[in-house]
Amino acid sequence: MSARKFRKRPVIVEAMRWDGTATGSAMIVDWIYDNDAECQYYAPGEWNEEWPTVAYIKIETLEGSMLASSGDWIIRGVAGEFYPCKPDIFEKTYEPVEESGK
Repeated sequence: MSARKFRKRPVIVEAMRWDGTATGSAMIVDWIYDNDAECQYYAPGEWNEEWPTVAYIKIETLEGSMLASSGDWIIRGVAGEFYPCKPDIFEKTYEPVEESGK
């Protein structure tokens, strides 16, 4: 058996790009929680020295916990699931959708 080629179906997803700030993370965390999903924001040195040296958002995905870094896109998929996506992959995979009435 050999590999076959497939094209992604054209689906529309919602996404927010995290700018790496606490304010930006609050908007993403609220969005995720408002849609009944789980995540947590971690800031460097916030509580003790064991905390990370860079900020990240830990998102509970269908495949387990995934970490979002500054600049990553956070995507809400067709089943309502959330997951992070690196900017280069996002740019190759998605394009903006014109919303009517806006």
